[in-house]
Amino acid sequence: MPDPVAQPASAYHHRVGDMLVTALNDGFALRPLAGGFIRNASLDEMNAALEAARMAPDVLPITFTPVMVRTGDEVILIDAGFADTGSPTTGFLHRGLAACGVAPEDVTTVLVTHFHGDHINGLVNKAGDPVFPKARVRVPAPEWAFWTDPDHRAAAPEAMQGAFDGVERVFSALGDAVDHYQWGDEVAPGIIAIDARGHTPGHTAFEVRSGDEVMIFISDTTNHPALFMAHPEWQAAFDMDPDRAVETRMNLLGRIADEGVKYAGYHVPFPAVGHLVREGDGFRHVPLQWMAQV
Repeated sequence: MPDPVAQPASAYHHRVGDMLVTALNDGFALRPLAGGFIRNASLDEMNAALEAARMAPDVLPITFTPVMVRTGDEVILIDAGFADTGSPTTGFLHRGLAACGVAPEDVTTVLVTHFHGDHINGLVNKAGDPVFPKARVRVPAPEWAFWTDPDHRAAAPEAMQGAFDGVERVFSALGDAVDHYQWGDEVAPGIIAIDARGHTPGHTAFEVRSGDEVMIFISDTTNHPALFMAHPEWQAAFDMDPDRAVETRMNLLGRIADEGVKYAGYHVPFPAVGHLVREGDGFRHVPLQWMAQV
């Protein structure tokens, strides 16, 4: 079998009104499905969903796609990927930024959706230095309250302790660059924070609006569409409040489908942007058509 070949830098532009929005691929991971990847579905059921999507069985390719929004003088990044802290198949965000002519120092704001490592580790590199040195880092207040509470950490299982360590590593290095937002706040020009809790206690989606055009960034409201859009009732192992996560998924995906607005998802296959249509009891992802110029 030939050796793997790296793809060119992955950046995909589209517009929301007067805003230039760019999907930035940070890489991928391969996640085995055996061992409880989904709490309420068997391996056979998961593989049947993959087969229906013409995907290989047993292993799920999970992609990581932060989003950049440029409006006026603002360069806003939504989530930060891994930087140099992840596996060799991650950490490619900087290539996409460079392809767009954007240096890390140009980023004015980073909006964080939640504190899982694939979203925050890229804020601080292995050496402990902020990756976006001039950016304000805005985080959900309910998420901050949970992950920085020593009582929550003490009560958490051993499997979660690494996540708490990661939060401490990142935010101790960022110091005063961090501030907190509430759901409903306009966290950056034209960007409103949406309560999307369930995946984590403070998990947040964003409504990006310019004029009459809207895009909703759903973050981890759903993982891969082949599984969690076709079967929105399925509960991922890493959903901290699985029942609430399903409720949020049904409500938010339903809004996107019914209103016909664009959406972007962190774990949707690149370029991770499109529309949703209702299909049976679930939803179907309709990718945005690629255009050579936007």
